[in-house]
Amino acid sequence: MSGNTQVLLTERPSGKLETSNFTIRDGDMPTVGDGEVLVRSVLLSIDAANRAWMQGATYKSAVEEGDVMHGGAIAEVLESRSDRFAEGDLVWGEVGWQEYAALDARHLAPVGDHRPLTHHLSVLGVAGLTAYHGLLDVVGIEAGETLLVSAAAGSVGSLVGQIGKIAGARVVGIAGGPEKCQWVVDELGFDACIDYRGEKLSRALREHCPDGVDVYFDNVGGPILEAALFAMNLHGRISCCGAVSQYDSDAPTGPRGVPGLIVTKRLTMKGFIVMDYADQQERAIADLSAWAADGRLTVVEDVIDGLEAAPDALVGLLAGQNRGKRMVRVSPDPVG
Repeated sequence: MSGNTQVLLTERPSGKLETSNFTIRDGDMPTVGDGEVLVRSVLLSIDAANRAWMQGATYKSAVEEGDVMHGGAIAEVLESRSDRFAEGDLVWGEVGWQEYAALDARHLAPVGDHRPLTHHLSVLGVAGLTAYHGLLDVVGIEAGETLLVSAAAGSVGSLVGQIGKIAGARVVGIAGGPEKCQWVVDELGFDACIDYRGEKLSRALREHCPDGVDVYFDNVGGPILEAALFAMNLHGRISCCGAVSQYDSDAPTGPRGVPGLIVTKRLTMKGFIVMDYADQQERAIADLSAWAADGRLTVVEDVIDGLEAAPDALVGLLAGQNRGKRMVRVSPDPVG
């Protein structure tokens, strides 16, 4: 093996993230200690949370200047000094934006036999599990209710809306641009989709949600959350998944109407992290697998080739360029 291609965060962004905030280098090959495995990255997950980690510690440690960029990946075990995994096993864990890593085997999870492998990052991975638990377990959805989903064309939102349809809800998405909105309706089966860039949100919400909103799945925060608060019905529920509109800004803005609208409308807002529901993962994966297999759930993936493309892939995701789950292919799927 030659060197280890790595992507480092060399300058913490002030304002919008740019590819110039990263440096690509040929690093040293890692050495494997007792209890560790040497892995080669196969598929790297690109997530809006990558940007949030640059702002400081969240549910995990912050990315510091000079660090290999943090990120989860599916990887192949090349060498093992642990009885947990053997050479050739596929694992999921915090590999980082690098070709090779030596990792504590206790912090890795095995990847199942389902193929294609990309599904373990999309419908059966963090995106699918976040959508499933964030809708069904955090706030719940009933047949006949109106579900509003922001970032409706993204990795999580695209699945949330479809799960809502499976549950019998009327589903309205919010996305950027008329083409993307049309795609959300035509390809994903949403009942309507609002273009937040080209439509006045308050007017569009009255038009497409004439009976109000019972459940709002929030991926973006900011002004879209504010508009949703005004559209919520009495005793409405809001699942707070993320705030992508605020991650890539040096002047984040919160919604007006807090706590006033929460009080007067008796709203429930609940935040969550997908790991909160780890003990229910088997049920979620069984449902998601079945829905994907029978065609009720359309799996949309956005795969970009080459580790060197990771910075541009994240910048593009934050700008809303992706449809479905974005990932970077670092190396070919292992054979066998």
